[in-house]
Amino acid sequence: MLKDNLVMLRNIHGFSQEAIAEKIGISRQAYSKWETGATVPDIEKCSLLADVYGTTIDSLVKTEPVDDVGMIPPAPKGKHIYGSVAINDRGQIVIPKGARDQFGLTGGQRLIVLSDENGIALIPDEAFMAKMKRVLEYAEE
Repeated sequence: MLKDNLVMLRNIHGFSQEAIAEKIGISRQAYSKWETGATVPDIEKCSLLADVYGTTIDSLVKTEPVDDVGMIPPAPKGKHIYGSVAINDRGQIVIPKGARDQFGLTGGQRLIVLSDENGIALIPDEAFMAKMKRVLEYAEE
């Protein structure tokens, strides 16, 4: 729900109710009522809130539980949180359906595994190879 997301996002960003209220031009009491669910902001205020928190209006008003995790905060603009996966004894994972649908991933498709000190990323082979081809062409010039 919106009220839960407002509380989570405000705490994640380290803002007080007063600071958020000031950023969007309302009273602290009005913002407090949104967090308790007593009232809801209009669409223009939702847009301002989404901008302040770096998310989308859609993500701001939706709350989706993730299996084995519970409620998660809205993802930043352009980012997605699909939940957690488990690695089986053979080192295999199942990519969540939402991610497969978003990126058009199908069975048998090859993915490139990349990493840095923060984690790993999976990139479709075709996209990675196209970028590498451009890099090599640029290097030859």
